[in-house]
Amino acid sequence: MDNLVYLLEKLMEALPEYKHIQIPDNRNEKRRLMRSLMNILSPQEMGADFFKIQDEELQAQRVEKGVVDLSSIKSTRKNQRFKLWQGDITRLNTDAIVNAANSQLLGCFVPLHRCIDNAIHSAAGIQLRLECNEIMKNQGSLEPTGTAKITSGYNLPAKYVLHTVGPIIKTEKATTKEEMLLASCYRSCLQLAEEKRLKSLAFCCISTGEFRFPNQRAAEIAISTVENYFQSVQETSLETIVFNVYKDLDLMIYEYLLGN
Repeated sequence: MDNLVYLLEKLMEALPEYKHIQIPDNRNEKRRLMRSLMNILSPQEMGADFFKIQDEELQAQRVEKGVVDLSSIKSTRKNQRFKLWQGDITRLNTDAIVNAANSQLLGCFVPLHRCIDNAIHSAAGIQLRLECNEIMKNQGSLEPTGTAKITSGYNLPAKYVLHTVGPIIKTEKATTKEEMLLASCYRSCLQLAEEKRLKSLAFCCISTGEFRFPNQRAAEIAISTVENYFQSVQETSLETIVFNVYKDLDLMIYEYLLGN
């Protein structure tokens, strides 16, 4: 049986309300349907056979997208430890990538949503939502803004994912408290990476998408917080920080601030 058909049938068994959906013939459409069903699936065990075939499929997709090694990205003029890269963060071969998560920490449940939370969970596989669910059950409460949790990366090139919840901006300008919370997201990730003795970490533009933090100010806080962190520690395992951007606007902002 076609592996994608197997995965789709198993997902539909777990989501009986979607059993009526006809499986498409086109491979790309099968993959879109698979991602959609994965996005809406509540945390649940799917069995060893499912995970084995899911992992094979997601790793094949990873190869097709292409893995980006840090050696291919130039350091910035501002700091040799910093790198700037535009693209899909799920392609980066770093020790860890940062996910801009929501307070439930379970990923995005909107099918095919274009947020980074959806992209990371979709590329990592269902196991990531399961691990996040265990963290939340043990915690017994929503994840506070400005903190971070670490999980495995599963089918991502990155070994780990750091999940942090940024502030949600409801006005045109962020308040001082919201700026402090965003800075706390970056510090929490750096400290957690340090605890795990990681060497490389890729930051997304935390809070700037669905959470509406002004892009320019968010970038300024990101860079200054990371700089201040390295100035405050005597020794560090972290050798490389990647500022990962997706939008052209963020690329222009970071290029200016980093002297590229």
